[in-house]
Amino acid sequence: MNLKRYFVRALHRLQKGPGYTYKELLVWYCDNTNTHGPKRIIKEGPKKKFIWFFLTLLFASLVFWQWGILINTYLSYNVTSSLSIGFKTMKFPAVTVCNANPFKYSEVKPLLKELDKLIEAALERILQPTQGDSVLPLPLNSSDNLSQALDLRLWNQIPLVLIDEHDKDHPVIVDIFETNQTGPGNQTASPPDTSNTTSEEKKYKLAVKLCSHEGSKDCTYRNFTSAAQAVTEWYILQSTSILSKVPLQERIRMGYQAEDMILACLYGAEPCNYKNFTQIYHPDHGNCYIFNWGMDEEALNSSNPGAEFGLKLILDISQQDYIPYLSSAAGARLMLHQQKSFPFLKDQGIYAMAGTETSIGVLVDELERMGYPYSDCTMNGSDVPVKNLYSEYNTSYSIQACLRSCFQNRMVEICGCGHYMFPLPEGVNYCNNEDNPGWAYCYSSLRSSIGHRQFCIDSCKETCNDTQYKMTISMADWPSEASEDWIFHILSYERDMSTNVTLDRNGIIKLNIYFQEYNYRTISESAATTIVWLLSSLGGQFGFWMGGSVLCLIEFGEIIIDSLWITVINVIGWCKGLKQKRAQARYPDAPPTVSELVEAHTNLGFQHEDPGTLPEALPPEPGTPPPNYDSLRMRPLDGLDSDSDAE
Repeated sequence: MNLKRYFVRALHRLQKGPGYTYKELLVWYCDNTNTHGPKRIIKEGPKKKFIWFFLTLLFASLVFWQWGILINTYLSYNVTSSLSIGFKTMKFPAVTVCNANPFKYSEVKPLLKELDKLIEAALERILQPTQGDSVLPLPLNSSDNLSQALDLRLWNQIPLVLIDEHDKDHPVIVDIFETNQTGPGNQTASPPDTSNTTSEEKKYKLAVKLCSHEGSKDCTYRNFTSAAQAVTEWYILQSTSILSKVPLQERIRMGYQAEDMILACLYGAEPCNYKNFTQIYHPDHGNCYIFNWGMDEEALNSSNPGAEFGLKLILDISQQDYIPYLSSAAGARLMLHQQKSFPFLKDQGIYAMAGTETSIGVLVDELERMGYPYSDCTMNGSDVPVKNLYSEYNTSYSIQACLRSCFQNRMVEICGCGHYMFPLPEGVNYCNNEDNPGWAYCYSSLRSSIGHRQFCIDSCKETCNDTQYKMTISMADWPSEASEDWIFHILSYERDMSTNVTLDRNGIIKLNIYFQEYNYRTISESAATTIVWLLSSLGGQFGFWMGGSVLCLIEFGEIIIDSLWITVINVIGWCKGLKQKRAQARYPDAPPTVSELVEAHTNLGFQHEDPGTLPEALPPEPGTPPPNYDSLRMRPLDGLDSDSDAE
């Protein structure tokens, strides 16, 4: 019952308001607050009052300024990185090994026969001495049998041209297999007089001519400082068009098989062979083989650090069967990566040189990033707007897979076909010269476009958790001259069951991959600012500048609530006054009496008489007049008793 009475009284107090005016409320607050400064404003003299008012206003402004900085710092979600070192038994990384050459030349030569003839004729033209001061093309009616048998359909789709820049204002563009020289705008240009030019100025550049379609004037030229770079790039573009039409199983057959490439394998003290490797097809390197990928079985743990407890491999790269114009580097391409992740050897792989023993010591770095809102990373790629085309391999998300998938999707959207080096979306074919004559022009424009690259960078995200393998690489000649005879005899016999030596130093590679130590580094992110830091910083600034606390803020909130109640009460009072004024405007004289209201209600002909007006003479009405209710008075009982006694 007492509790109910208390709440009723509290409700009445809220309805009545604090009972102050704004000025009285402000004076009461300054006199009772625990914050330093406001008390001195109302208790000091005029001069000190002004000084204390200025100081209070100044320090209050500083507090709000510092609060703004602190809140902005907190909302920026900065992170700090910490490095910790641990010791544990670790999983051995997945090891991917490939040949630097994607296909055996003996297998793929029939497909590249016409292309090889073209490049040989082009090199003959490029390497021939210039005649006079101009560069002359190779005549097709030459006595050379190779030139007579050329099929120029491939050449006309993506030709190589010579750009003579001895006159930089008017460069001369020469198609190697045409008899006319053209300058800018496809106008015939005669060789200028270069009798006074130096040998440096007479040098020309080799470029790849890319057009939107055959015979189009919408062309671009990819210039190279070296003819070797231009020839390699041109050959890759042409071979890509040819190989894109070959079925996948046929491309796998033309590559290096595991039983031919992996001659020996040893993991720790346990022997292994090519059957312990998982085969995948990589567009850049052909058949690749992954050890300890973890797809079909549990990942292997390393029992101890050191070279004796790692992976030892002997590989045969068969350098004599390399494609001469496609692979200019010889060796094995290898990469260490996490289990169930796709190996991007072109970006993260390393080469192992033939005729050497390469030892790779591994250190592990584990990266742990904080997610949103501290960083824009993803746990598994589910929140990335790019469809992962590498999901067909059942591999985990990576930013390299996202960037390549984004590029392939953009190429399919813009060029109408997919590039041979990346997986295809469903229902799309690879680009080739016959079905897509302008694909190379479109691909080159897309690859050099900063806008398209930035679009993919903005769309993809880093992974929040990642493991990186830092490698220390050392090499030595292997086998030595003293032991190469018996080693090559044994390896040749084991591979070919032949007593003759079928291997040599140019095709043999030995690899040792091991953990240097079991110490691993963890680089983790943590929030630089927390809510506890924010509250303590806000309180520290408030206490330092104004000597306040949380209770002072509550007092300030109380005066704001009281001010709102005063405002509400004033508004209600103003509304009531406005209503009364409207009522007075309706009745400008004194309010009618009760009898007048009753008469007006019962007698429709009754009209209220204005004061000061004389009544008109009306004939008397028959009947008894109504009683005058205003004359009725309630007499007290005491008066009635005295009258009766008198009688």
